[in-house]
Amino acid sequence: MDTLSYKTKSENKDSVERKWYVIDAEGEVVGRLCTRIATVLRGKHKPSYTPHFDAGDYVIVINADKVRFTGAKWDQKEYITYSGHPGGQKRTVAKNMMTKKPYAIIENAVKGMLPKNKLGRAMMKKLFVYAGEEHPHHAQKPEDFKF
Repeated sequence: MDTLSYKTKSENKDSVERKWYVIDAEGEVVGRLCTRIATVLRGKHKPSYTPHFDAGDYVIVINADKVRFTGAKWDQKEYITYSGHPGGQKRTVAKNMMTKKPYAIIENAVKGMLPKNKLGRAMMKKLFVYAGEEHPHHAQKPEDFKF
């Protein structure tokens, strides 16, 4: 029997290298943009992807107030929140959400695409969404992410 001299490497906290990426959301369709953001947050764009470890990169999204929906989603798509009290359910249409909290549209979409556990919550902490052109993360020297 010939023994193999290579092994599959699994990411861990000592071997992971995280980068910072800037994504310009201007004119992008929300769902298509957020699937790419979720892929980067999970680390699936790296050859060393490990499902049980958070090896993803940091993502900064700018111009979140200039995203678009296809079809009639501006008037039909609803975001539902529930306070836990009787009668505490609130519904907000996407058009109203865009005027009040434009960053929440991208955050909700990405959160729905990540795991629903501690790992997913850790990945969400690496997402920074801003409505305008400016962001305060220049010290991290973020790169533009090429799709």
